[in-house]
Amino acid sequence: MTARIYQRPKNAMQSGKARTGEWVLEFEQSEARRADPLMGWTGSGDTQAQVQLAFPSRDAARAYAEKHDIVARVHATPPKGLKLQAYADNFR
Repeated sequence: MTARIYQRPKNAMQSGKARTGEWVLEFEQSEARRADPLMGWTGSGDTQAQVQLAFPSRDAARAYAEKHDIVARVHATPPKGLKLQAYADNFR
């Protein structure tokens, strides 16, 4: 079983910082998705891909993965940069 650990990104529709400090352990798909012949929907029999576990820190997520023998890759969070711009720059 393989998984990935990442910090939850801020939603595009979100102005606040709620739940952005959480770390998520998400299992990767173990079987390919296929189209249902009757409805045409895609799906698979892999139920682990639907599981997301939230942790308060990266170390807690990593400790959980080690305790349960889960091979996990940690994705680093990109640095947040602010673009400082004056209001007058909109009219130049």
